[in-house]
Amino acid sequence: MNRVERISVVSGIVVAALVCVSAPAWAQGGVQAAQAALQGQQIDFSGSWANRLHEDWVERAPGPHIGDYLGLPINDEARAVADAYQVSMQNMPERQCILYTSQYIVMGPQNLRIEAQLDPISGAVIAWNMSGTVDRAPRTIWMDGRPHPSKNAAHTPGGFSTGVWEGQMLTAHTTHLKTGLVWRNGVPHSDQATMSEHFVRHGDLLTITMILEDPVYWEEPFIRSATFQLDAGTRVLPEPCEPQVEIPRKPGEVPHYLPGENPYLDEVAKLYNLPLEAVRGGAATTYPEYWKKYRATYKAPEKCTVYCCGGTTLTAPNATNAACTDTPAPTPAAPATPTAAPAR
Repeated sequence: MNRVERISVVSGIVVAALVCVSAPAWAQGGVQAAQAALQGQQIDFSGSWANRLHEDWVERAPGPHIGDYLGLPINDEARAVADAYQVSMQNMPERQCILYTSQYIVMGPQNLRIEAQLDPISGAVIAWNMSGTVDRAPRTIWMDGRPHPSKNAAHTPGGFSTGVWEGQMLTAHTTHLKTGLVWRNGVPHSDQATMSEHFVRHGDLLTITMILEDPVYWEEPFIRSATFQLDAGTRVLPEPCEPQVEIPRKPGEVPHYLPGENPYLDEVAKLYNLPLEAVRGGAATTYPEYWKKYRATYKAPEKCTVYCCGGTTLTAPNATNAACTDTPAPTPAAPATPTAAPAR
C-alpha cells in the first residue's frame, strides 16, 4: 500500500468515527432541548374522569326548565331561538345524530376520557385527545404550536383547539365550532362562537372552566365550570348513533313553537315566584346587583314542589317529590315511664 492509499484509509476511518460520535450527540442534544421546553409541564390529565354531578345538578341531569334563561347573558336573537325550541325535534331521524359541541363537556352529565398523544423522541405531549359520548363529539387539543385554520375551513361539533401551558394550568382556545345548543332547553350558540378553557388538576380532581363568547347570540362571555374525579372504574365508551323513526310525522314537519305560542315560558317564574323579566335572562341577570332590588319584596313559595330531595343521578326524583314534602316526620316516641321498684 503506497502513501496515498494509506492516507485515504486513515481519512475514511476518522470520518466514520466522527459520524458515529456526532450523530448520537446531536440526537441527545435534541432530546435535551425538547425536555428543557417541558419544564413546569409535569401535569398529566390522562385517565377516566367521572362527572359526579355535584354542581348544577338540575341543569346537567334532568335538564333545565323550558324558558329558564336566568343568569344567561343572552340577547333577543338567542331568546327567540330558544322560545321556538321543542326538544322532540331531536327525535327526527335527520337530527338524532347531531352532536353537542365541545362546550358541552362542562354543561352535560357525561364522563370524560383523556389520553395524551406523545412525541416518540422527546416525550412531549403533542395533543390531548378527549372522548366523545352518545351525544358529544370527541375532540383534540393540539399542543405542538400549529396555527388555527382559515376562517373558511370546515366547522365541526368538536371545533379546532390549541393549548398552551400557563404554569401548571392548561389553557385551550377553540374556534370553528358548528352552531349548537348550550342548554337543553334550546338556548343556542352560533358558528361564530369561540371558547377558552382552563384545565387545573388537584390530586384526583380535575376542574375545567369554560368561557364561551358569541357575537351573534350572547351579550357577554358565558362562564361555567365543572369538576371531575379520577376513577379507574369509569368507562367512557363510544356509542354509535343509528337514526330511526321514533314518531311518525308528515314530510317536512319540524316540531317548533311559533312566536308567542310557547305555553311554558312562564312556568319557572310561577314555580319559584320569580319576576318573569328575570327568568328571561340577559347580561343584567348575571350580576348580584340585579337581585338586590328584589330582596325586600321576594316571597318564597309556600312549599317545595319539584326537585325537593335534590340528587346526583341522571334521573330526577319523583316528579312531585311527595315522599319529601307531604309525608310528615315521624313523631318521636315518648320516653317510657319508669316502673317503681317493688317494696321490700
